[in-house]
Amino acid sequence: MRISEHVRRALAAGVAILAVCATAQPARAVVGTSAARTAPSFNGSVYAIAYRGDTVYVGGSFTRMTIEGRTVTRNRLAAFSGRTGKLLDWAPSADDTVRAIAVVPGHVYVGGDFDEVNGEERESIARIDGGTGATGSFEHSISGGVRALAVGHGRLYAAGTISAVDGDDRGHVAAFSLADGEVDDDWTPATDGMVNALAVRGNRVYLGGSFREIDGVTTARRLAAVRAGSGEVDRAFRASAPALVHALAVDDSGVYAAMGGAGGRAAAYSTSGRNRWTRVFDGDAQAIAVLGGVAYVGGHFDRACANGDDADNGECDAGSVARVKLAAVERDGSLSRWAPQANGVVGVRALAVDPNRGTVAAGGDFTTIGGQAQRRYASFG
Repeated sequence: MRISEHVRRALAAGVAILAVCATAQPARAVVGTSAARTAPSFNGSVYAIAYRGDTVYVGGSFTRMTIEGRTVTRNRLAAFSGRTGKLLDWAPSADDTVRAIAVVPGHVYVGGDFDEVNGEERESIARIDGGTGATGSFEHSISGGVRALAVGHGRLYAAGTISAVDGDDRGHVAAFSLADGEVDDDWTPATDGMVNALAVRGNRVYLGGSFREIDGVTTARRLAAVRAGSGEVDRAFRASAPALVHALAVDDSGVYAAMGGAGGRAAAYSTSGRNRWTRVFDGDAQAIAVLGGVAYVGGHFDRACANGDDADNGECDAGSVARVKLAAVERDGSLSRWAPQANGVVGVRALAVDPNRGTVAAGGDFTTIGGQAQRRYASFG
């Protein structure tokens, strides 16, 4: 959602003062604001990014990518070197949008809206060889779409609008064995609404979305934790997410959520669910990632409230500062100076971090970063 026009007009006169307030905050973000010039570009949206060693795997709705000065066919999946930008031969083909990627040694799991991968029937989820790009034997009948994937505890966790797996009812989430690919019939939490995001940390799987309860537990609303092994709701985590959750990230301090709602929000919660900080924007926060304690946020916002969560229905009480589609929030909840400025209406759909090289990658619908051409993918480091 967008900030109201009368607030925009009121802000125009005070923008210089607000900028002074923003830059007074300590800047501890570890990546630069300039996009790497070796990054590829795409002719369609990028929805998912995953790192594995030196390799970057990307999924979306694109059918071509431009890299190293040449344009090649890549049907909704691609891979390249995160260090040099060199194109890799990995080129599986999906017949519709890829919305999620999870990588394990030897394999790449993908989820989305597709019905085929490499010409073989695969309903919304598939396992692909990480080297050759061949479609693996992993095959399941999924009713609904897959919007998020995560791995941990010997399982692949999937979420979205999933109503059934292989004919058995599911409540928007499911789990599969990484060892043999079989669906886990013992891990069956059920939500009453869509699940957009997953994150695994310790013995928990965090879920984010539009749901209002899990297995009848009404305190598990929009953001909740379930046991990684049993799927039982973890009642020790009691977060209060005020709006639809689009994306999640985790570190030792807790969980981070990118949300919609009145204006759009990014928030950090402790492992017990206590709110640590909240930042309000004038549009949805759609992606979030954390690196070195700094939370990087992407979405279709143009401005952020100057003083954290001081907003009523998306209107900033103390004015706002420019943060066009990308922003960063420090450990203490203060707004970082990091502001690369992407463009577009939808803006940023996905963020991923590589802690080994200290880089942040962004994907979405943007075509420029800082006024320079950078189509739908950018890397900062």
